[in-house]
Amino acid sequence: MLTLERGVIRGLASFLILVFLATLVTSFPDSHKPSQSHKTRKQNQLKLTPELSFQITLHAFLLWASIGFLMPVGIFIIRMSNRVECGKKLKVLFYSHVIVQMIAVLLATAGAVLAIMNFENSFNNTHQRTGLALHGLIWIQPLIGFLRPHRGVKVRSIWYFVHWLLGIGIPILGIINIYIGLHTYHERTSKSVKLWTVLFTAEIVIIAFIYLFQDRWDYMMKQGVILGDEQIRSTDHVPSPSTRLKELVSIA
Repeated sequence: MLTLERGVIRGLASFLILVFLATLVTSFPDSHKPSQSHKTRKQNQLKLTPELSFQITLHAFLLWASIGFLMPVGIFIIRMSNRVECGKKLKVLFYSHVIVQMIAVLLATAGAVLAIMNFENSFNNTHQRTGLALHGLIWIQPLIGFLRPHRGVKVRSIWYFVHWLLGIGIPILGIINIYIGLHTYHERTSKSVKLWTVLFTAEIVIIAFIYLFQDRWDYMMKQGVILGDEQIRSTDHVPSPSTRLKELVSIA
């Protein structure tokens, strides 16, 4: 039975990873096409009216607020529960995570609807293809979240793995697509996006820093701290099996 569960987990992991990469792979043939002439590029450029400019800005803001901000915040909130033992605090963190992620899903949906109603949707470029796949995954994730099995059930481990993989994979794919969108906007309008690219990159660096050190902060603060009448002994550097397990979990 254990072998079967491991096989299912590997299969699901492979499938989801392929889904994440498929949208990028489909864009490769475009890179082999002959470079467009200056005249063709000029013809393909968007004529920005004030209304269209506002719609593009709103679309970008909705997707950034959803994938580039709220989804990472939701991840940080649920990871905080790893260090909380109080039942009430755990409930607050859990429902905060659910609320933040559902707002993120609704904002992403609003951005997708706006794009479908007002933009050209031939799906012949990487940004649109990635966005389509991303939106499908965004709605699969809350569905999986609501169908979570109770603790102690054998499929719980499979559910947790899939939910975790999608929870990390969707923001990563979304962040990649935001960069692709900025590049596409620059190509279609010839407007500079350097400032927005720099600002977004700075935000991603901060998010990555918080993610990496979120569970390490308390551990680092305890180094060399005196516990009661005794200082931390060298034996503390050889943690017990339960301590090792907690540290491995906190790394995730």
